Amino acid sequence: MPTPRRSPEAPQVLRKHWALLTAATTLPLALTTSVGVADAAPAATASCTYTPAVPADNFKGIPVFDAKKAAQPYSATLRTTQGTITFQALTDKAPCTTFSFRFLAERDYFDRSHCHRLTTERIFVLQCGDPTGTGSGGPGYSFPDENLTGATYPAGTVAMANAGPNTNGSQFFFTWKDTKLSPAYTPFGRVTAGLDVLQKIAAAGSDSQNNPGDGYPNLVPTFKNVKITKR
Repeated sequence: MPTPRRSPEAPQVLRKHWALLTAATTLPLALTTSVGVADAAPAATASCTYTPAVPADNFKGIPVFDAKKAAQPYSATLRTTQGTITFQALTDKAPCTTFSFRFLAERDYFDRSHCHRLTTERIFVLQCGDPTGTGSGGPGYSFPDENLTGATYPAGTVAMANAGPNTNGSQFFFTWKDTKLSPAYTPFGRVTAGLDVLQKIAAAGSDSQNNPGDGYPNLVPTFKNVKITKR
């Protein structure tokens, strides 16, 4: 299978949209996407409103929150070209986020997409979930942050990438090593199998097209499929 690559203009797109944030460690961080905010999404998770937003890549519709279904525990198994990663969804702590992830996964939204960003210095993340592979794609809606109070990001955390408060869409990241981030990215899962896969990808490094140790992964993980299993 040919290795998927970005279009020539993608590095400029990424640099434009990955704003620098600052963590408690004062290290510069870039974990943003360009998912647009059509209208400000409500901050209260209780309402869990999914607000239409641009872009709408590989559009699968806009979910309607179902509290009963959202409360059901599940695990997600992501089969990639580099190995399989499984995580337990934190449905009790981030119901809006986990409901959205399940909505997209059950509609094959992530299939044949690839992880487009790897960082190996200062922060240690693999960012995925953009069907365009550019870092600027989104599902056609946004939703509010949750589970941020006291949030930490040890190795094996699955959390949302964003473009500012309450701009979550489809892009998410794995931490392949303990990392210091400001509590601004909704944690919604914990890797239960496949941390070694993430570490293998990280060990191969990136092309550093954004900054040293920050770019497109040399060992590209493409999602074959994402399966949801009730638990």
